[in-house]
Amino acid sequence: MVDSKTVVTIIQCNYIPIRGNLAAKTVNSHSFQFPTLYQKHYSIMSLSLIQKILPLAKSSTPALQSVRFKGKINIQRPKEPHYERARVVAVTQPKYPEPPKAKSCFKTRAERTQQQIENPYNEIIAREVRNWLDHSRLVAVFHLNSITSDEIFRVRVQLHKQNLHLKSYGRKIISQAVAATRYEAILPLFHSNHCIVFSPDQQTIGSLLRITRKVPQMVLLGGVVEDTLLSRNELMAYAQLPGLQAVQAQLVQTLNQAAGHLVQQMQAHQQSFVQVLDVHAKGEVKETTPELTEEPK
Repeated sequence: MVDSKTVVTIIQCNYIPIRGNLAAKTVNSHSFQFPTLYQKHYSIMSLSLIQKILPLAKSSTPALQSVRFKGKINIQRPKEPHYERARVVAVTQPKYPEPPKAKSCFKTRAERTQQQIENPYNEIIAREVRNWLDHSRLVAVFHLNSITSDEIFRVRVQLHKQNLHLKSYGRKIISQAVAATRYEAILPLFHSNHCIVFSPDQQTIGSLLRITRKVPQMVLLGGVVEDTLLSRNELMAYAQLPGLQAVQAQLVQTLNQAAGHLVQQMQAHQQSFVQVLDVHAKGEVKETTPELTEEPK
């Protein structure tokens, strides 16, 4: 049997965890430690005494029921909120002041372009294009339709094997490179998406046409061959010409034929006169031979 003094003493104890044990502090500030065997016993006894003394302090746990939802919550497309909640969210939406507009938006295009600073990198690329034009004996300009990067890479590799170099530059850089030069006539060929093929040997035009014929996205517009601007048809006709050595051999043969024909024409009259005299001499010999044969009879 526990008296009321002991009950009040246990009720007014504050249990403080100290290194895994429970320490009890009594009203008269005398602290003591309960053994681990009696900790659970004292806690149960204190609860039972409280329930007997204070019947209204009984704790009742509410009934809990777990609800399982079949569908998953879609984070990317959440459900629309209730009308009241949507209205509250719309009302409480913060409004930030608009940033000041740039003054350049109200200027005309001519005013903006006048203030643009020339990029020095464009000058470097323009000098590179000018160098390609000066040291290339064959320059072909193609219109480039929609094409993938893999296809253009395969074409570039095939052209590189034939000593042909595929390049692509912007119209502004091209105009800066050919301004006030002899190549200024090719500037109208660069109005749309384009690419350029350079080669130090003009004899590779046959290989160029053979490779680009398999790529319908590349349309030949024209080119420059040995400082001469040629159209598409002229380039195709130039590709059908034989090589330089063959043409030189044909020229030598033509010159020899002309010289031989001139000598033959100059000697024609002399040869005909000699043939006439030869025939006349043979006729006289035939007339004299019968007379000589009749005299011995």
